[in-house]
Amino acid sequence: MSKTTKQEVQVNEEIRAREVRLIGPDGEQIGIVPLREALQKAQDLNLDLVNIAPQATPPVCRIMDFGKYRFEQSKKEKRRKKQKVINMKDRFSATTRA
Repeated sequence: MSKTTKQEVQVNEEIRAREVRLIGPDGEQIGIVPLREALQKAQDLNLDLVNIAPQATPPVCRIMDFGKYRFEQSKKEKRRKKQKVINMKDRFSATTRA
């Protein structure tokens, strides 16, 4: 299993907080709710509860499809790496002409 970010993302029962700031699947802010209630809402929608800002107080969690989230993160990472390679090529060509 490859890491999509530098830190592991907490999902569902891995989240260790009493209360979370909950964001719904459509991006609407639901508010601060107990963790059990947030997990229940995610289960009712057949989605996952993902901790997207663990350093916040209370942690910010979003109801989403975690598989889709991981896929999007890997696509962003690939684009970032591709952009970095392009920038490095530009630098080399600029220095060789001078």
